[in-house]
Amino acid sequence: MPGRLVYRMSRDIVGFFADIQKTYGDLAYFRLGRRRIYLLSHPDHIRDVLVTRADNFTKGPALRMAKVTLGEGLLTSEGDFHRRQRRLMQPAFHAQRVMDYAGVFVDYALRARERWRAGEVFDVRAAMTQLTLEIVAKTLFDAEIESEVRELGEAMDVTVTMFDRSRYPWARLLNLLPLKSNMRFLRAKDRVFQTIDRMIAQRRAEGPAGYEGRKDFLSILLRARDPEGDGRGMSDEQLRYEAMTLFSAGHETTANAMVWTWLLLSQNPEAEAKLHEELARELSGHAPTAADVPRLTYTRAVLAESMRLYSPAWIVGRQATAAHRVGQWTIPAGGVILMAQHIVHRDVRWWDRPEAFEPQRWLGEQPERPRYAYFPFGGGPRQCIGESFAWLEGILLIATLAQRWRFVRVDQEPVRLHATITMRPRDALPMRVEEAVQHAGAERRER
Repeated sequence: MPGRLVYRMSRDIVGFFADIQKTYGDLAYFRLGRRRIYLLSHPDHIRDVLVTRADNFTKGPALRMAKVTLGEGLLTSEGDFHRRQRRLMQPAFHAQRVMDYAGVFVDYALRARERWRAGEVFDVRAAMTQLTLEIVAKTLFDAEIESEVRELGEAMDVTVTMFDRSRYPWARLLNLLPLKSNMRFLRAKDRVFQTIDRMIAQRRAEGPAGYEGRKDFLSILLRARDPEGDGRGMSDEQLRYEAMTLFSAGHETTANAMVWTWLLLSQNPEAEAKLHEELARELSGHAPTAADVPRLTYTRAVLAESMRLYSPAWIVGRQATAAHRVGQWTIPAGGVILMAQHIVHRDVRWWDRPEAFEPQRWLGEQPERPRYAYFPFGGGPRQCIGESFAWLEGILLIATLAQRWRFVRVDQEPVRLHATITMRPRDALPMRVEEAVQHAGAERRER
């Protein structure tokens, strides 16, 4: 039986979870080796785990295995240490500091759109990964790493893909074997660590004068002190792991959000036309700024709807430290709880036409639905610390790129999902860029 489950999960883990939710409802249970797995799919049950009784849960075993890469970073640490790290990092995500990065987002998006030529075909995921890697390097380290982007992108891709293994009961054993995949992972991890350690060493060598007044994340973390605790800052090792966490999450999730957005827009020309109309109307040809964002309501709706259908963080895991009651059922201590955005975000109970891409559903008065019917950034005390950063970056990247270009599929092959630590396309996604202005004019002529 475990072998059959592993086979089904390896073939289509998203379909597997969707099937058991459809068959067994809001609480589905199965065993994987010695692990007892519970899939929760009702927003109220999800709220209880993430918010109401958050102290009764730790991160799930799959994410704990990510400590080989992320150490005791904000994504993987627990308890008092996690709370200390969150206090130290919170100033870097203050609303005004986040707004300071708007110029970086737009500047790098402008560079990207100037590199492209009308009719050019390229892998849109590779292009978005390059763009978000350049942005995260600038915001995290205040560094230009254009010459290293391809190598770092490949290394990060290896580290992310290795997360696939963590869902299986024999993952720890596989990680100890002299496999080519393990050697490849270790080389990739070392490559990224070398870059991060070099940045930290350079900033340390400069002393306080090198990071006082600077706005990049590394400088802010170097200045950070914990007034509620020991009054001290982070060690170099902890800086490395927090930087690695930000480096990984800061480019991987945004790149995937952009890929799904361009794909969905290419499949929905009416929504794409409305987006271009808003950008033409609200920006009047100038590059977007942070001040423009409140007026870009349809652009934000496009991103919100894209993350509903393809949330980059597609599943959340927790492990119970004490028995947890769900309706008439009890999840015992040690039980692993999974909560899949990809399933809840498509539940017909909370969403009309759940499979359809309809950005307008986010405009105007919203129908009454449970709070955790939509949770692309998690929730509770461990809600993604970079949520406001991600929203601002996503809106400005869409606005800047779509102001000039539209993305067109060059084939109609079904897009296969690769649900690892994030939701990404399994294969390359070639798309052709065409002038957005010409497209908008064509739409007007057709009407």
